[in-house]
Amino acid sequence: MPSPSADSAPAELTGGGRFGAALRTADTPVIMELKRNSAHGADLFAGRPVGELVARYTALGAPALSVVTGSWFGGTPELLEEVAAATELPLLVKDFFTKEKQIAAASAAGASAVLLTATVLPRTVLRRLIGICLEHDVTPFVEITSEAELATVEQAQDCVIAVNNKDIRQRERDTGDLGRSHRLIDRVRATGTAVPVSASAIETPGDAAGLLSAGYRGLLIGTGLLRAADLDAWFGELRALWPPGAHDTIGADSRKERTP
Repeated sequence: MPSPSADSAPAELTGGGRFGAALRTADTPVIMELKRNSAHGADLFAGRPVGELVARYTALGAPALSVVTGSWFGGTPELLEEVAAATELPLLVKDFFTKEKQIAAASAAGASAVLLTATVLPRTVLRRLIGICLEHDVTPFVEITSEAELATVEQAQDCVIAVNNKDIRQRERDTGDLGRSHRLIDRVRATGTAVPVSASAIETPGDAAGLLSAGYRGLLIGTGLLRAADLDAWFGELRALWPPGAHDTIGADSRKERTP
């Protein structure tokens, strides 16, 4: 299936679509994730209803939510249905998407974006799935871990490109490497994606502020938030380190200076 051209792609998908626009305009561009279990099987919801978590994240200013439906993390299609029924925020669905029927079903269930994992998808398959996403008015959220994987991403200007700081081949049971995001930021930005994202292994407000300072326009945080003892304090510290509007005032040179 051919990928749609820039002229034929829906206008709302330009630059990452509704999902990407929500991150670009957010004061605190953190995609807050709902994930039932950690990579090691620990219960992350801890008895909290889905609606309660959605309301809490909305009150904290989440521009978008991520919903993990993959079975590795205790996810189910019903979790997406519950979240979609509780919010109008753009939703990213994280699972192993390999077929058009999966993308169509996610779109019908309320997804604004779906995860495409470059680590496990051959280049030709990734190209086809990006095209399918655009045809279904869904933003391709393409996750990479290396320059080699980044080189396989076509139509990057229509995608959200995310650097995964963990190793999917280890089912993300590793401790993660935030240095990967710092090393790859310039390469990711050079693709033309409007929304570079750093994902996974982000635990502290300092971690988050450092990645935003490096040039990321979005962060995806799951376990770190679900385990946080005081979310108000967590985001209060982040906003002290990274004030709203900071992306509008920091230049490329200062971004590089802040990069570890």
